Amino acid sequence: METPTVQTELQVMFFDTDYAGVVHNVAYLRLIEVARTHLAEQLGMGLHDMVRTQQFPVVVRTEIDYRRPATLGDKLVIHGRLETVERSRFWCAFRVERPADGALIATSRQMLALVQMPSGKPLRLPEEWAVRYAHLKKA
Repeated sequence: METPTVQTELQVMFFDTDYAGVVHNVAYLRLIEVARTHLAEQLGMGLHDMVRTQQFPVVVRTEIDYRRPATLGDKLVIHGRLETVERSRFWCAFRVERPADGALIATSRQMLALVQMPSGKPLRLPEEWAVRYAHLKKA
């Protein structure tokens, strides 16, 4: 069974940190956004496709647990995967890790819905997802 996954490597930059050189809590969402954009491409929602169809995966909810601080210059790996599929929304899960010491920095889950713009109308997920990702259906 196929479960779309992604692994993204990013380095902590100055703009990600506070005065003490510690990653600011909101900066983790930027890191996750990059990984989620790569994951969306695997799901058939590449940036050019979204512009063409005007259908966008929109974040409805974000849950995040901060485990350890990351600091300026850290090289981080963000692991993302499609976690759960419903009729009109889906969940993605993320882990932010620092390979240098094996630290788990943060975990996150995001609920997304597919929306048709410019109307903002929610859409059902593509029909093939029901078969392709049947193992990820919410029980």
